[in-house]
Amino acid sequence: MEQRLPPRSQFHSPLGFASKLYRGPLDLWFNNYAGGLLYKIFWILLIVLFWPKASPLRVSLGVFLVTCFLECFQLWHPPFLEAIRSTFMGRALLGTTFIWWDFPYYIIGCTLGWLWLLYVKRQVRRKILG
Repeated sequence: MEQRLPPRSQFHSPLGFASKLYRGPLDLWFNNYAGGLLYKIFWILLIVLFWPKASPLRVSLGVFLVTCFLECFQLWHPPFLEAIRSTFMGRALLGTTFIWWDFPYYIIGCTLGWLWLLYVKRQVRRKILG
């Protein structure tokens, strides 16, 4: 059974990056948290693109654990990591500052990604089975 990413899923990464640059109402929330939600969903969908039969729960938990590790990794500041973090992509992918408040958004983003995968799997099954 072949599974495809849902329409518009390819926009999560650009939207996540754009949220870091947004200036306007609620810009602090968009810059600091909305991108994190989209970032988790993007990685979940990307992994399923390459491994379509992977368990939605395992993929979502895996993304959650890796991003939690990366958040804790922000407590470490060796010169080579600081050089990477000095670039926009380095800051966007690795982050710069450990913040406890990121963890609830990791949970929300991974949960939304998991729910999306469950929805897509149900839709695929309905189309296949009739």
